[in-house]
Amino acid sequence: MSTPHRRVPLALAIPAIAGLAFLVLPLAGLLIRAPWTTLPERLTEPGILAALRLSLLTATLATIVCLILGVPLAWLLARTTFPGRRFVRALVTVPLVLPPVVGGVALLLVFGRRGLVGEWLDTTFGFTLPFTTTGVVVAEAFVAMPFLVISVEGALRGADSRYEEAAATLGASRWTAFRRVTLPLIAPGVAAGAVLCWARALGEFGATITFAGNFPGRTQTMPLAVYLALEQDLDAAIVLSLVLLVVSVVILATLRDKWVGVT
Repeated sequence: MSTPHRRVPLALAIPAIAGLAFLVLPLAGLLIRAPWTTLPERLTEPGILAALRLSLLTATLATIVCLILGVPLAWLLARTTFPGRRFVRALVTVPLVLPPVVGGVALLLVFGRRGLVGEWLDTTFGFTLPFTTTGVVVAEAFVAMPFLVISVEGALRGADSRYEEAAATLGASRWTAFRRVTLPLIAPGVAAGAVLCWARALGEFGATITFAGNFPGRTQTMPLAVYLALEQDLDAAIVLSLVLLVVSVVILATLRDKWVGVT
């Protein structure tokens, strides 16, 4: 059923158009100022390629970490009842609202060489996380995991639990029912959460630069390369920003029905 056309009041139309312009004009400025004639050469520059490869690698590894840890956590929140569950859910969503730089400081206090866990890792195994590629993965996973957990938990709450109960009555263990019944049911939600998680990890800046630093080829991801390029080469910063913009648009277009709800 189509929505009838209604005349928009001027008092609403003017701020609505202004709001749209506020959101669109910066993106338009990025497209207008892009060095289109030298774009292919810019995209193949060693520094840009190194940042792009590192970003794709770390974002993918961070997403895998989030899947391994986040899907069971989402199942725990959606399918079980325990004291303090609401508090645990609140803790899971804290990275969504926590300033990324604060998240980086928190990671340093835990995984740094003098951190709660990092000191033990250093003295026992000689292994340190800060200012390494692994540290980038940890920082990205920390800020991106809530997107996966929220998406998967929502999918679990929307899935019919009677299928799992039927599998249990047929003798399936909880693990078998989860693997053979629950996961196929929530696969779209897991996929949507993984894509959002990957996109968030790809664009992570604050926690990464605080916890892992900004070392080309080792910890310098695309957002960090954009920050550095702004001081040295504006065209390079624009090219890197365009890549991130294209990724964001593709993610939104892919998940518009699942996440945005637009047809």
